[in-house]
Amino acid sequence: MMMWSNFLMQEEDRRRGAAARRGAGPPGLSPEREGKVKLALLLTAVGATLAVLAVGTEFWVELNTFRANDSAVCDAAYLGLWKVCVKRLWQEDVPAARRTCGPAQLPGETNCTYFKFFTTGENAHIFHRTTKKEMNLAAAVIAVLGLTVMALGCLCIIMVLSKGAEFLVRVGAICFGLSGLLLLVSLEVFRHSVRALVQRVSPEPPPAPALTYEYSWSLGCGVGASLVLLLGGGCFLLLTLPPWPWGSLCPKQAPTAP
Repeated sequence: MMMWSNFLMQEEDRRRGAAARRGAGPPGLSPEREGKVKLALLLTAVGATLAVLAVGTEFWVELNTFRANDSAVCDAAYLGLWKVCVKRLWQEDVPAARRTCGPAQLPGETNCTYFKFFTTGENAHIFHRTTKKEMNLAAAVIAVLGLTVMALGCLCIIMVLSKGAEFLVRVGAICFGLSGLLLLVSLEVFRHSVRALVQRVSPEPPPAPALTYEYSWSLGCGVGASLVLLLGGGCFLLLTLPPWPWGSLCPKQAPTAP
């Protein structure tokens, strides 16, 4: 009888230990630390969404011609990393206080074409102006590289949460910070490509129309994504620091006796 009772007690202890291990989460990662990692991952997920939205859309910059009094239509264009869209708008739809044609979100006839310097190496021609393909290519390649590094960072943090590989937190932090920097560099290169486009006027007739340009919401998403990814990388980096510096700055108060 004593033998059976000992066996049953050992079996019960084994089941309780297995249940406790299943509910404890990934090995080597405490519940408090896991919650902090998930919060930082949620922050970087917002940045990743903004980054994909920015790189995948073409509303980075709008090019607007000036309105002519003797015409019922006017032309505007918007472009991103991959394609350019030229849009013909009715002047009656353009706000009366606006001197240039636009905004490009107004209804009108749209003609979109993908840039050929990714395939045949040809420059694009917009309003009798020529793109500088080297700068456009560099901006696109840097942006794609930033997305790739960002995906690697997400993979590292997923491995931390699923396998408990806590050493990958620092790798993920570096990846997210680097992706934010790469997106910022891509944005700056694109800005220089827009300035080069406006200045590279074709000498062939007819004369090129005067242009103004304004940056649009896709570029704003890119800026926001860069800052959020940098912030997320900083949060992950803080999680890798030892606790003693923060403990010395914020010492715990001893409980007071009632």
